Amino acid sequence: MSRVFVVGVGMTKFEKPGRRENWDYPLMAKESGTKALMDAGIELHQVEEAYAGYVYGDSSSGQRAIYELGMTGMPITNVNNNCSTGSTALYLAARAVRGGLADCVLAIGFEKMKPGSLTMMFDDREGPLDRHTEALARLSERTDPFAAWMFGAAGAEHMKSFGSTPEHFAKIAEKNHRHSTNNPYAQFQDSYTLAQIQEAKMIYEPMQLTRLQCSPTSDGSAAAIVVSEDFVEKHSLAGQAVEIVGQAMVTDMGSTFNSGSARDLVGADMSRKAAEAVYEQAQLGADDVDVIELHDCFSANELLTYEALGLANVGEGHHLIDRGDTTYGGKWVVNPSGGLISKGHPLGATGLAQCAELTWQLRGTADKRQVEGAKVALQHNIGLGGAAVVAAYRPAER
Repeated sequence: MSRVFVVGVGMTKFEKPGRRENWDYPLMAKESGTKALMDAGIELHQVEEAYAGYVYGDSSSGQRAIYELGMTGMPITNVNNNCSTGSTALYLAARAVRGGLADCVLAIGFEKMKPGSLTMMFDDREGPLDRHTEALARLSERTDPFAAWMFGAAGAEHMKSFGSTPEHFAKIAEKNHRHSTNNPYAQFQDSYTLAQIQEAKMIYEPMQLTRLQCSPTSDGSAAAIVVSEDFVEKHSLAGQAVEIVGQAMVTDMGSTFNSGSARDLVGADMSRKAAEAVYEQAQLGADDVDVIELHDCFSANELLTYEALGLANVGEGHHLIDRGDTTYGGKWVVNPSGGLISKGHPLGATGLAQCAELTWQLRGTADKRQVEGAKVALQHNIGLGGAAVVAAYRPAER
């Protein structure tokens, strides 16, 4: 199987829905896709196929978006995998290259969202999360918004079982907002004190989850050019190429519903299995990683993901926060972009924005948010319903 490299990335600034007038998804995709092509130094006609990710949109929106870059007749596949859509598009693009089916593939994600909490679009059929919410309702009293309840219940379970506190979760949000002040692509670039985060509007009372610990709805797009080793050599791209040295997708398992844990219902077990597969593929461990972009849709999920990725043993993730292990000067820098909480969360673009950030980090071009000496990067993106996608990256030249 061919080695797989990212040679070009691009993204838009993430924005509050509707903030930019007349900014529809084709224009978002044109901006991110053009940046990725320019970053790679290639033309669209060199791209053999594309995977376009979005959650809220009609059929064939991927074609409509990519047509803004040009119309070459290449195959375009539309991808929808809930909040892990962007990383799923990347996963499929990498599989095409790894399997020798193509030498150059575009993965692009975009989202034009409505303001407010996420809702289901159809009420005349079984909901994709009905089984999850029914199982969680047996463990925790349901509240709205439902996503905050699901992840909040998992955070409350962690507090009850292992002694983490509301302050630990608030400190995660404080870190990510602080990181975002150096990211011009972030929807929010404001720093908050711990007290401001704790005193913000309450969203889920049992774990003291406030608005500033929750990711917002966002508009935006991100893209990556994924190529083979032969393509890198032919076009002399090794100096900018970042290799995907491990990549795995895991969907819900029996343990999701049978463990009796709210944490597994929001994907902890999926994430753990995906991370273990990636470490084995890459012949790396958590201690080898320098920089991480992970799915902090809520502060609770960042802490749970510390444990799922092997940064800490189960039940000990909050100790990383106490030691300052997840920010600059610590053992890892987690979410230097500001994460979903502050950078924003346009569902189809999120995973590809993570890829862009880690590519810049490994190239040493992340400006004020650069993690010094970063040589190994880890990405985690999750969607309930469910899919967890984890990837490890290293520079092609090291």
